[in-house]
Amino acid sequence: MGVSESAPATAKGARTRQSVLDAAIVRFGREGFRATSVADIARDASVGATVTYAYFPGKEALFLAALDEDAAAVIREGLADVSGASHVRELRQSLVFTLVEAVQRHPLARRVLSGLEPEVTERVVDIPAMADLRRALAERIRTDQDAGLVRHDIDPVAIANGSVAIIVSLVMTVLQVGPAAAGAYADDVLAVFEAALEPPRRPDRSRGRS
Repeated sequence: MGVSESAPATAKGARTRQSVLDAAIVRFGREGFRATSVADIARDASVGATVTYAYFPGKEALFLAALDEDAAAVIREGLADVSGASHVRELRQSLVFTLVEAVQRHPLARRVLSGLEPEVTERVVDIPAMADLRRALAERIRTDQDAGLVRHDIDPVAIANGSVAIIVSLVMTVLQVGPAAAGAYADDVLAVFEAALEPPRRPDRSRGRS
């Protein structure tokens, strides 16, 4: 869903494409896919009605590119915490809660994850931004395995993929049922991540000694 071969590969062309994407994020986020036309977005971006087709072959391609752009912005905030977290416990807390908070500031990602675009909701997990998140999380798990912070008997890629699927589901739950209802289970959810990732604790042999 990048610039098509017919689009001008210039700095001005890149700025135009970004203007169209920015306008699409706002318009799709506010009014949804069905109620929005490519002409609406072109007008919002202050470009001619046919200009968008130099960059995106149709409305669906523009919608998915805008969703990826908005989701990537959400995920960048989460990835900043992935790189800054010093321990796996801090990592899973920061990633989950940062994404929940960040998605509130991104209208199209919020709309899709709220279930308001059911035709494309299932495609969220396949957008490039999600692939980037899975790779970053897998790399962090490998690093923490080497440091002894994460158990060695798990596959980093499989766990990263599963974790991202769970995190996306959590974000959707918070958006659809509200933070108060979802918050009641926050500690239990984090306990699942801890059990899946952290090495087993050695028993305290000093207990029970007289």
